Amino acid sequence: MRGLTMRNRTPRTVIAVLSWMLALAFWGCQTGEQQTPAELKAVADRAIAEDETRAVAEAALGKGAKVLAHGELALNGLEQVLVVNPFSTGAGANSEAANSSPIFITRAAVLEKENGKWSQILVCDEHLKNPYGYLRGSLAPRDTGWRLEFTQDLKKGLEMKFTPVDRFDAIHENGDQNSGQKSLRFDVRWNQSAKRYQSFDEPHERYVSEVPTLETPQSILK
Repeated sequence: MRGLTMRNRTPRTVIAVLSWMLALAFWGCQTGEQQTPAELKAVADRAIAEDETRAVAEAALGKGAKVLAHGELALNGLEQVLVVNPFSTGAGANSEAANSSPIFITRAAVLEKENGKWSQILVCDEHLKNPYGYLRGSLAPRDTGWRLEFTQDLKKGLEMKFTPVDRFDAIHENGDQNSGQKSLRFDVRWNQSAKRYQSFDEPHERYVSEVPTLETPQSILK
């Protein structure tokens, strides 16, 4: 996966730092209930973190990117961000939620910060893939839309459930929830042993190894 680059100081970051410095300068001259220097610094730090998160999300998926979750998502000691391109800006969960309502997306990515640098460690576009290959190998569908749900478990970390939109709609319209619903959904979670996001097999008993490449059918031109 490619690394992500961005400017160290965006305008919003500079404004946040300047605001904190000005607040400290005037704090001693004010009376009544005022924030302490520590409280003011915490506010500035949050603004800087939000600005960095927004910048890295847009660097990965463009201006339409929406942050769904942010924090130590994999419980591996590193900061991560779950970001998507939704079908509509009004759908889905907010970044404070531990569990999401279903959201329909065109793309998604999980970004991780290590040693001050951000990188993509999971990508969902036409396929689901991590830096080692394609999740579930040749079973990964070539789709342009997905239905995504996610949960943030305190012990297991982030779990994502991806269902191809066209197949989900077909099952929903037919009312057939037993003939392959599990096989159409891709459940993805951080594998603590392998140290990466992988998918489960259908019984949820083990992680499935990636396939480095997908076979591309030879096209026939007429």
